[in-house]
Amino acid sequence: MKSELRGQTSHKTGMAPGSLVHVGNVHAQQVRISIMDYSKDDVNELEITSIQELLPYRDSETITWVTVEGLANVSVVEEIGSMFGIHQLVLEDILNTHQRPKFEEFEDYLFIVLKGLDAGGENFSVSYEQISLLLMANMVFLFKEKKDEVFAPVQQRIRTSRGRFRSLGADFLTYSILDAIIDQNFILIDSLDEAITVIEDQLLAGDPSNAILNRIQRLKREIVGVRRYVSPIRELISEMLRSESPLIDEKTHIYLRDVSDHAIRIIESIELHRDIISGLLDIYISSVSNKMNEVMKVLTVFASIFIPLTFLTGIYGMNFEYMPELKVKWAYPTLWLAFISIPGVLLVYFKRKKWL
Repeated sequence: MKSELRGQTSHKTGMAPGSLVHVGNVHAQQVRISIMDYSKDDVNELEITSIQELLPYRDSETITWVTVEGLANVSVVEEIGSMFGIHQLVLEDILNTHQRPKFEEFEDYLFIVLKGLDAGGENFSVSYEQISLLLMANMVFLFKEKKDEVFAPVQQRIRTSRGRFRSLGADFLTYSILDAIIDQNFILIDSLDEAITVIEDQLLAGDPSNAILNRIQRLKREIVGVRRYVSPIRELISEMLRSESPLIDEKTHIYLRDVSDHAIRIIESIELHRDIISGLLDIYISSVSNKMNEVMKVLTVFASIFIPLTFLTGIYGMNFEYMPELKVKWAYPTLWLAFISIPGVLLVYFKRKKWL
């Protein structure tokens, strides 16, 4: 989260609203545009190199899914917006990859933007990718920052569908894409759970090192970032369910409610894990305190043993001429006997008290 935001100040200061500038990390230098066009009976897949190749699909009766991977080339997004009548501010939001998840309605299309989250590595490092969707009557545009296989299951469902998936509209395709993005968060939750379990085991094993404290703090920061982008999804789906746009069929509402349930489960899991991480910090502080108490206990035992010996040594180390014990023959062995006996008696006492 911190690495994503550091140094990501907008380069658009002073520009007019709607100015098209890519804001964010460049994950792919080359833009890849792929098309999946399907009907109840047929599926066609191809990659295109020119935006003009999209023209035949604009008024087609088939469902067309256009995926744009890579946002570094601003002219590609600008040409698509010009060809399909997309508002300039929507294009600006697509290129600015620090958007909060949201849903906006327009006359001829719906705009959805949210974050795809992925947790990689043993230390639970979350990477973020902005995903923007444009839902039209028979077309769905998907804008992504990088190339990956997140939507491969959806594509496979379209290829293998015996008519049910392919007979539904572009709104059902949009639901399927949203479902794939949100379900990816369940994998993230599993990775978070594993990271927390490792830290718990180390803390309960009595190893409250600074490295563990750093890992706990980093997990807290990651959870803040995850919560920031996951929490608004419930509101986003609710707005889609309340929408009266003809682009969302009433039959699709039941599927959107299912996605909403998934989002709620993920949000609740994140809140639960946030509380667990706070508890880990408390366990760490308690472990450090217990470790310090053990050290203090040992120091106290040694001090209790040597204080009386130091007292005796101090008395008999005084240079007085008329000390009675100095002339007694057995005074020196008796003093050594006291030196040996006192620690022995104290050690037995401490063991009975279970201080050792």
